[in-house]
Amino acid sequence: MDRFFTFFGKAIAYVINILDPDAIVIGGGVGNIDEIYTLGVEKAIPHVFNHRLETSFFKPKLGDSAGVFGAAYL
Repeated sequence: MDRFFTFFGKAIAYVINILDPDAIVIGGGVGNIDEIYTLGVEKAIPHVFNHRLETSFFKPKLGDSAGVFGAAYL
């Protein structure tokens, strides 16, 4: 899991550096890992260009069912 959090931190830092989002919603099965919102974000901080990480991270309100709701809506 430490390796997962390390590479998640690097990957999400690249997204933050390129897009500079105010918020990120982490969906799918990965969003169910509670430590990703603490340890994963912590691992991103050294790779972010800014002096501090201001991006907020959220769980999806619909959980794993977001895709099903989207398909039904279509």
